[in-house]
Amino acid sequence: MPSIQSPLGALPARFRRERLLIVGCGDVGQRVLRDLRCGTGAARMQVLALTSSPARVAGLRALGARPLVGNLDDAPSLRRLAGLATRVLHLAPPPGEGAGGRDWWLDPRTVDLARALRLRTLPASLAYASTSGVYGDCQGALVPETRAVAPGTPRAQRRVNAERAVRHLGRAGVRVSVLRIPGIYAPDREGGTPEARLRRGTPVLTPEDDVFTNHIHADDLARACVAALWRGRPQRAYNVSDSTQLKMGDYFDLAADLYGLPRPPRVPRSDAQQQLSLMVLSFMSESRRLDNQRMLRELGVRLRYPSVAEGLGGKAVKQ
Repeated sequence: MPSIQSPLGALPARFRRERLLIVGCGDVGQRVLRDLRCGTGAARMQVLALTSSPARVAGLRALGARPLVGNLDDAPSLRRLAGLATRVLHLAPPPGEGAGGRDWWLDPRTVDLARALRLRTLPASLAYASTSGVYGDCQGALVPETRAVAPGTPRAQRRVNAERAVRHLGRAGVRVSVLRIPGIYAPDREGGTPEARLRRGTPVLTPEDDVFTNHIHADDLARACVAALWRGRPQRAYNVSDSTQLKMGDYFDLAADLYGLPRPPRVPRSDAQQQLSLMVLSFMSESRRLDNQRMLRELGVRLRYPSVAEGLGGKAVKQ
């Protein structure tokens, strides 16, 4: 019988092997897999990757994972996950707009995953990829993790619900880390740079109407995810952001200069509301500067790309 005290069971220490379950193995999850495959402890850990697409099985296996077919929108298919992993990395987003009907503010995927994990021996740790959008509009203030959440959009409200679901696991004994993530970018990520938007000539706000924006390179995010699984303190939130403090228009100006493209036109907010999509406008309606000191101090993450200038330019800082 497995031990109820340890997710590694009752085997002697020399026979134990860590088992990491990645839920939502998209771009960031695949970067985690590549990092783990090259790490010094790779041979001592088995990595399981949940996918809803049988067509992705071969690709995940090539990256060193053991694929498991299951669907976060099909709760019974998640039961097989119970007791499998000693650590869980949850990267899957909540359902999109229009899902859930009157329960639009819920994230049933995370709730069902948490229920499945409770069915047998719990993992030792779980890291959940949330969003910095849970803070809402902070009017440009520096935002530590102790600031109360104030989600201003439906997608951010679903993330708050997901955070609560994983924190319930924390009360059951899982060491939970909530990673609050801003805009993810990387030159080798699909849609991972502002180049296409710059080529379209999409306007940005005038300086007096502009908002602060935050970013993290996808490679640094992958490293932070792994660090949280082993170093995260119990039931802690972490702002996983680089050290850049730029307004959105300045970010696009910087990118344009790096790419040798024209800087985007500047328009007042009143004109932007007539020209831009509701999704783009939603990002222009919130201003905050994320404080990343807890991530740097507690997780020990050393950013390869401490600013977007290095990240967009592909110039990693030597470690």
